[in-house]
Amino acid sequence: VQLQASGGGLVQAGRSLRLSCAASGFTFNTGIMAWYRQAPGKQRELVAIISSLGSTEYVDSVKGRFTIARGNAKNTVTLQMNSLQPEDTAVYYCNRAQFWGQGTLVTVSS
Repeated sequence: VQLQASGGGLVQAGRSLRLSCAASGFTFNTGIMAWYRQAPGKQRELVAIISSLGSTEYVDSVKGRFTIARGNAKNTVTLQMNSLQPEDTAVYYCNRAQFWGQGTLVTVSS
């Protein structure tokens, strides 16, 4: 199983970023995909999940700003992040069950 996350970077508050995760090595169109994040000095937290049928859930702090989506034809899961705030600064990880991607760093400056 491989989960390759990309799309992180440095942005100013209020701007947007789109993270992407390319998955391989398993049957992608079944099961839940998720994005987690870990800020400096904090525990890893769940940001968003999407089921095989496209149902989504978000942590309260990102509701209305972030959108998770999956492309079953291309084995990808994305996280569109709008109105970014400094508190969104973290390493973002793609997740499937016990498998983790390498993480991509998002830094939001004020």
